[in-house]
Amino acid sequence: MADHQLQVLEQKIDELITLCRQLNRENQALKADSASWQSERQDLMEKNELARTRVEAMINRLRTME
Repeated sequence: MADHQLQVLEQKIDELITLCRQLNRENQALKADSASWQSERQDLMEKNELARTRVEAMINRLRTME
């Protein structure tokens, strides 16, 4: 009886180890995705700021033409 319980416990521990490894890989992938999204967000914010600056400059030039 104790031998069977030990086997069941070993199986559950193996399953937990497998799950931990899987979750660790998934976590690493999510961290990489997050870093990629943050980088893309920063790039888009910089492009948006550049576009805003250019539009403001165009508006100012148009105002001086009036």
